[in-house]
Amino acid sequence: MSARRFGLASAEIVAPDFDLALTLNSGQVFHWRAEGEGFAGTIGDAPVYVEQRGGSLIVTPAARVGLIARYFSLDHPLAKIRRTFPAGDVALAAAAASCAGLRIIRQPLWECTATFITSAMKQVAHIRQISAVLRARYGRVVRAGELELHAYPTPDALAALGEADLRACGLGFRAAKLLGTARRFASAEIAEDALRGLDRGAAESALRTLPGVGPKVANCVLLFALEHLDAFPIDVWIERVLRESYFRGKRRVTTARLRDFAQSHFGLYGGYAQQYLFHHARTQGSRGTGK
Repeated sequence: MSARRFGLASAEIVAPDFDLALTLNSGQVFHWRAEGEGFAGTIGDAPVYVEQRGGSLIVTPAARVGLIARYFSLDHPLAKIRRTFPAGDVALAAAAASCAGLRIIRQPLWECTATFITSAMKQVAHIRQISAVLRARYGRVVRAGELELHAYPTPDALAALGEADLRACGLGFRAAKLLGTARRFASAEIAEDALRGLDRGAAESALRTLPGVGPKVANCVLLFALEHLDAFPIDVWIERVLRESYFRGKRRVTTARLRDFAQSHFGLYGGYAQQYLFHHARTQGSRGTGK
């Protein structure tokens, strides 16, 4: 499948230091699907098809160029970011080398929050499946030419459901948590503008009032939706990396200490360090739970 398949005009955008497949398969998002030479997915309710050709992206429809550039954070200075990483950190250097071109994706707030609530104790394949079912049953059909996809369900769409409806989508105990959070978003108790006006600590505290949002999910939202690039989500993969690479042989290292260490050690772009360490560990290690 190529861009011509959709009967729409395409546009090219220069994308240096970027790997499309690596970024989309790094555990940040779970709904993009491989289509021929590229990937099809939605950004909010906008359907998009994108291919990588060397240092450029071919975007369909052409009008989505600006949206794609922002979504994939092509403005992030990766070389500068990598130079801020701690000197002599062998584990991070290896992870960063293996993840060249991986960028943090700027995600819609509601979709990011909901997706990571559903990710708890799930493998990536299962998270993708849940996302696909939710979209197919309760998301709006969005089209661009011959490209037809489903947007993620709105908070209002999910808030109108019952817990049994969401359990039928494979959410298990996550159903009640997603439903409760959808209702908080639908009632405007959680407002994106207000969250963006808070510092990181206050934003994390606000997010953690939501059902199903603990420290890990909150930091995923801070990093992937609210652009706090120093946020450092700690899941089972990252905890294992931190213990083995930075605290080997030390006992009684609490999760709180790991959080404090990560914040001080990795600095302003700790989110990038986390994503490199996470993806490197997940692809080099055995199968386990998703982010």
